[in-house]
Amino acid sequence: MSATAQSRDMLAIAAAAADAKGGEDLVALDVSEPLPLVDIFLIVTGRSERNVAAIADEVEDQLLEAGHKRLRREGRQEARWILLDFGDLVVHVFHEQERMYYGLERLWKDCPVVPVEVAAAPAS
Repeated sequence: MSATAQSRDMLAIAAAAADAKGGEDLVALDVSEPLPLVDIFLIVTGRSERNVAAIADEVEDQLLEAGHKRLRREGRQEARWILLDFGDLVVHVFHEQERMYYGLERLWKDCPVVPVEVAAAPAS
């Protein structure tokens, strides 16, 4: 099994939202094989707790606006690792230190990477 078209659409929305708020080092992993209820993990880094919260809030707002239902949100109060569960897509927004410590990319290294494309900002 592999990520569905809907989960890839959700990924595009989430990646654009994360990028708009300064999210860095975006990595998407197709976890549909080991996790039958989830298609894609999007992993994003923020530079500070405030940045992590802003990224997560924007991702959540954009996915909700697009009609997707949030199933769960965790970590918003501490803003060191915020998890947004939208069913087919789970977004992990990490502070730099937590991302290195937990190393989700290492844990899920056998899962294929899904290309993440964010539109370049127009030249001014």
